[in-house]
Amino acid sequence: MTVPTRTLNDGRTIPGIGFGTYPLTGDDGIAAVVSALETGYRLVDTAVNYGNEQEVGEAIRRAGVPREELFVTSKLPGRDHGYDDAIASVRGSLERLGLDYLDLHLIHWPNPSVDRYTEAWRALVELREQGLVRSVGVSNFTEAHLERIIAESGVTPVVNQIELHPYFPQREMRAVNDRLGIQTESWSPLGKRQAPFTEPPVASAAEKYGVTPGQVILRWQLQLGSIPIPKSATPERQRANLDLTGFELSADEVEAITALGRPDGRLFGGDPETHEES
Repeated sequence: MTVPTRTLNDGRTIPGIGFGTYPLTGDDGIAAVVSALETGYRLVDTAVNYGNEQEVGEAIRRAGVPREELFVTSKLPGRDHGYDDAIASVRGSLERLGLDYLDLHLIHWPNPSVDRYTEAWRALVELREQGLVRSVGVSNFTEAHLERIIAESGVTPVVNQIELHPYFPQREMRAVNDRLGIQTESWSPLGKRQAPFTEPPVASAAEKYGVTPGQVILRWQLQLGSIPIPKSATPERQRANLDLTGFELSADEVEAITALGRPDGRLFGGDPETHEES
C-alpha cells in the first residue's frame, strides 16, 4: 500500500497517515503496534500520558523496521511544562522508548491557566537544537496559543494535532493552521464511539466506492489536508485504515461529510481554553 506524505515547514517529510496508540498497553498493546508496523504504518503516535511508551519502544524493536524509516511522535504532559521539567520529560520519553531521538515531540495540551506552555515550547526548541528531537509541534492549541509561542520564540510548530472528525470538522482551526504553515493532525479521526458510519453521506460513499465507512472518513481526512492517526488493534482494520489511495471523494462528497459538524461535536469537554491535563 502506498502511504502519502506531507512536507513540514522545517523541510522534513511526515507520513500522511499515522497509527495512534492510545490506549494500547501491555502485551496486547505491543502486539497491536507490531502488527501496525508490519502492515506498513511508519508514523507512530504515543504520549507520556498514554502510559505506553515502553510498549511502543518494544514493538519497534520486535518489528525490526529500520529506524530511519520510522516517524515516532510523543507528547509532553501538563505537569512537565516548566523548562527544566520539559527537558527531563523528553529525555524520559527517549529512555522509555529506547530511542536516541524522537522525530516529533508535541506539547500535549496548552493548560492556559497554568500559563507555562511558552516555557515548554522553548525547551522543545532547545532539544531540537541538541538533536534529541528532529521536529517540534503542539497539540490542542488555539490560534492565540500558536501566535504567542511563534511571537516569543520565532519558531513555528510543524504540527498542531487537534480533535477532528465529521462531527467536529474544525473548519476555523484548519484555516488557522494553513495560514501559519502548520500541518494539521487529527486525533480521534473516526469519531470513536460517535463514529458516523451510518450517516447518509458516509454510508452512500462507502457503497459507491466499495469501501468501508471508516475508509470513507479517513479518505475525507486526507482530502481536507490533515493527517489522521487512527487506532485499531485488529490487523484487518489496520490494513483497511491504511488502504486509502484506491478511490477519491468528490468535492460535494467531502463537503457533505464536513456538513455533519455539530456545535457540540467534541467527544468530551476538551476545549483547549479550559481543559487542564496533569
